[in-house]
Amino acid sequence: MPQMPDGPYNNLPPLPPAIDLESRAILKTCIEARAALAELRGAGELLPNQSILINSIPLLEAQASSEIENIVTTTDKLFQYASQPHANTDNATKETLRYRTALKSGFEMLDETPVSAQLASQVCSMVMGTEMDVRTGQGTALINDATGEIIYTPPDGEGRLRQYLHNWDRFIHEADMIDPLIRMAVLHYQFEAIHPFDDGNGRTGRILNLLFLVEQDLLDLPVLYLSRHIIKHKNSYYRLLLEVSTEANWEDWIIFMLEAVRETAVWTTAKIRAIRTLLDDTARTLQAELPKIYSRELAEIIFIQPYCRIADLVDAGIAKRQTAAVYLDAMAEAGILRKMPVGRENIFVNPALVRLLAREPKRVDRPTSLL
Repeated sequence: MPQMPDGPYNNLPPLPPAIDLESRAILKTCIEARAALAELRGAGELLPNQSILINSIPLLEAQASSEIENIVTTTDKLFQYASQPHANTDNATKETLRYRTALKSGFEMLDETPVSAQLASQVCSMVMGTEMDVRTGQGTALINDATGEIIYTPPDGEGRLRQYLHNWDRFIHEADMIDPLIRMAVLHYQFEAIHPFDDGNGRTGRILNLLFLVEQDLLDLPVLYLSRHIIKHKNSYYRLLLEVSTEANWEDWIIFMLEAVRETAVWTTAKIRAIRTLLDDTARTLQAELPKIYSRELAEIIFIQPYCRIADLVDAGIAKRQTAAVYLDAMAEAGILRKMPVGRENIFVNPALVRLLAREPKRVDRPTSLL
């Protein structure tokens, strides 16, 4: 029975959906998405230090996922404050950094806590910065911004929500005859339709997508920049979510999400390859112009921490504090880094990497001294 927008969707059908989840169109798109994910996994091995990935792509994902919820900050601010989550910055930046923390923490928790309602609650708590549990009241209605009319109201009643989440949990790990990518699309719709928490459901659901792909061994790290596709096609994303509720149009929704995985995997693969090229160019420049201080570890640390501090070199065991300051100053004088005073300390920015991360990977910036 289709959902009536002006009342809670208390007859939300449980999983699995009563449709063919493996139609020819769905399977064709699924095969293409799987191939793109396999190429992405291979590209990840191009980087000698996986911290370069886990410190960069998830930050872009956090920025885009937060922007979907109209929480807008800049890449520059995110990298500047990424290692200072309690620094005095604007609320949008703090909220976005909490998303990134939730994604990284959720990834670390997977060994002990599988993707589940329990993990969803923990992730949402980190996203919101306060303890979150299943809501007891009515969920926030989705409203058409242009007309002001209510177009969707999620189910209400704590007991009912917990029953839906129990069904959602079972589908995660018992429907293993269905391809994990198709399951991810189904799970994402159902989670958003249940809307189990008072706030943070959208961001939590998008984190769970990545964690599920890692859990299903389709990704090694949660570095698929999936929110990039969603924000580019935001209207279609919300329209197709709603069409599952109102018309049971599962096929178009699943194909949309599979295409999001495929397109995003291709984009992320290109970004990783560009990062590797830039890292190698930077290392060669450093070795040629500053041979006395060169080490591969020194080149890598400014990619792991694009907004690098003296303490980053010290903590990485590259140099003691006074020597670390000399190294960073020398790289700034050589044009590899940009020195930026912040309060009582200096931050050394890797401008070529920051530019690369903030744009489409059509070409790779060279370090300044190579231009």
